[in-house]
Amino acid sequence: MGSFLKELLGELVGEVVLMVIACLAVAGLALAFVWGWEHSPLVTGGVGGALLAFLVYGGWELLRPSRPGRRGRLAGAAAATFAVAAVFITYAWSCNCS
Repeated sequence: MGSFLKELLGELVGEVVLMVIACLAVAGLALAFVWGWEHSPLVTGGVGGALLAFLVYGGWELLRPSRPGRRGRLAGAAAATFAVAAVFITYAWSCNCS
């Protein structure tokens, strides 16, 4: 019974920590976007577009059929970034931190 409670508590604490990190990341991105838009809408749009393109490339690299050979560093970084962003979006979706 004690190990069950420790495991349950550990999972709950882990979920809370991930949710807080996701909410803070969403709030930080929103603040950075607003600040950037006030200073230079063109640069903010360019950086946002580049980030979106990088995430799309990561999703493509992660979900496309594998081919023989070594995956490049950029492709690996993009795939990892896409996976982390997907996890954060999943947790931020249930954030209720509006």
